[in-house]
Amino acid sequence: MTRVLVVEDDPQLVRALVINLQARRYGVDAAPDGATALRLAAARQPDVVILDLGLPDMDGVDVLKALRGWTRVPVMVLSARQASDEKVAALDAGADDYVTKPFSMDELMARLRAAVRRTEDMPLAPETTRVKTSEFAVDLLAKRVVRHGRDVRLTPTEWHLLEILVTNPGRLVTQKYLLQEVWGVSQSNKTNYLRVYMAQLRRKLEADPSHPRYLITEPGMGYRFEGRT
Repeated sequence: MTRVLVVEDDPQLVRALVINLQARRYGVDAAPDGATALRLAAARQPDVVILDLGLPDMDGVDVLKALRGWTRVPVMVLSARQASDEKVAALDAGADDYVTKPFSMDELMARLRAAVRRTEDMPLAPETTRVKTSEFAVDLLAKRVVRHGRDVRLTPTEWHLLEILVTNPGRLVTQKYLLQEVWGVSQSNKTNYLRVYMAQLRRKLEADPSHPRYLITEPGMGYRFEGRT
């Protein structure tokens, strides 16, 4: 049974989430604050976390950072904070998805199913060294990319971008994170760099670069590698 940890201090919303999750045969734990959430996560190892940011004892982003210190469990942020910088901060801290309140329960459940599928279908354990799609294969240890039996020559920058994306399958990787990791903190606002290099990667790896299947743009936020299509 897939176990979901709901971290939310609104009792009515918790009740609605628990009812809907249990009706879909999820196991559910609920925490009203960050400290309880971290204790439950350590003790019962959830498969997915639904996390509010406005908790009574600590900011939800701090809970997220604490979780990311020891687990890659998918975390779906559920928050009334709609500002772009708030979303980016949560995604940079390691959130896999961000849903704003008020929300559709059907949409939330669909996003939850997608998070579970990514965990089941595209696990990338630390010892995994190869990522394969129907279009290309990436050997992380050899730093080699093969497409239809032929080696693809990537520049060091292209390789670094691809490596970050394929080692975070299904997760939205923010523009800020990619820029800082590849070009350095001083270049974290040079989004044009990303557009140019992602276009180059798509031309080398995608069958139809203008309609990519694997290297997906999340407008205004970042990019996502979708190995499952």
